[in-house]
Amino acid sequence: MPPPSPATPTIAIVGAGAAGLMAAIAAGRASHEHAAPARIVLLDGAAKVGVKILVAGGGRCNVTHHAVDEKQYAGTSRNTIRKVLRAFGVADTVAFFEELGVTLKREDTGKLFPTTDKAQTVLDALLREAQRVGVELIHPWRVAKLDRHDGGFLLSREGTGEALHAHRLVLCTGGKALPRSGSDGGGYTLARSLGHTITPHVFPALVPLVVGPASAWITQLSGVSTRAGVEVRGGTGKKLAQFENDLLCTHFGLSGPAPMDASRYLTAARIEDPGASLHVAWLPGETFERLDTALQALGQRTPLSWLRERLPERLARALCERAGADATAPGSQLPREARRILAHMLVGTPIDIAGDRGFSHAEVTAGGVPLTEINPATMASRVCENLWLAGEILDVDGRIGGFNFQWAWASGWIAGRSAAGG
Repeated sequence: MPPPSPATPTIAIVGAGAAGLMAAIAAGRASHEHAAPARIVLLDGAAKVGVKILVAGGGRCNVTHHAVDEKQYAGTSRNTIRKVLRAFGVADTVAFFEELGVTLKREDTGKLFPTTDKAQTVLDALLREAQRVGVELIHPWRVAKLDRHDGGFLLSREGTGEALHAHRLVLCTGGKALPRSGSDGGGYTLARSLGHTITPHVFPALVPLVVGPASAWITQLSGVSTRAGVEVRGGTGKKLAQFENDLLCTHFGLSGPAPMDASRYLTAARIEDPGASLHVAWLPGETFERLDTALQALGQRTPLSWLRERLPERLARALCERAGADATAPGSQLPREARRILAHMLVGTPIDIAGDRGFSHAEVTAGGVPLTEINPATMASRVCENLWLAGEILDVDGRIGGFNFQWAWASGWIAGRSAAGG
């Protein structure tokens, strides 16, 4: 890495994920608007960059969602999230990728994917554009330590005596989700060394849930998928969060969009309230009263024949068994108690959740640098001069569906342009 001329400002961006690549491109474009362009160095500790982009959306990369607002996110401040998302919205993302030759298509779920259905298309376009605007991508180059130096920063490389001086610094190191991609929480240490704090709790979000002994029957349904309502309730029974989407029963518990969206809310609730619980409505939109009436009217029809019109047969049989109802006997013979238990289970089965599958299986991190410590108009640090932060290192996490990528694109774009004086 040749030393730049002292007159050439160097912008170092740490982390070449979605936010880091976007920040580098935005900085490169903005820098060329000035008489003396900056040297922009993008550093990443991984041997292969963009792993999260490549695995996202089953290898297709869910670039964004057609309708994004702050209500789809949790974090320090929804007001701050709104400001950032409005500064670089979905239309901006679509236009940006179109300019890079990546056309996006909208699916029925509202998710936007590249028309190639290949995440590699997205990553290749970002890397090409970064190169075009003069970004130096250097990896593996893991930053082990940051020091303030001459109004800028001295970045020390892990395991060697190498160092790089940067006049301005953008941290896009990610959180702790999917550590094999390089986001193992090291960025939090770097942020702390420059005066930032980290939220008291950092935990997996968008993560599959592991059932406890009382709900081990779920594991016998591995492979069964259905649309369901998943609700997080406090110890008093108060509804804290609710999601309706696909649910997948697995050999360990629950996966799929609905349980994974609910996962962070259950974990967050249990930090303050150990009695918080998860409930699944197997027939979302129904009420106990309607179902109880329908079951009473079955006559010679069996509960199984009625249920399998609306649920996978294995699931229908399991629910009847849990309720003590004979699935194949005429409905007229269904005991009152079993009928009522079955109706209650269909609208809200309590699920014993022992935990989750951890950061290695999580799609995003809950917690991080509080949003109160950055200026949403620029993503500049409020506690350290010439420092910007973007992406998952901040205390922002969105639902499944492209929302976390949209946060990465928006925050990265703002941070990169601001760091380059754009």
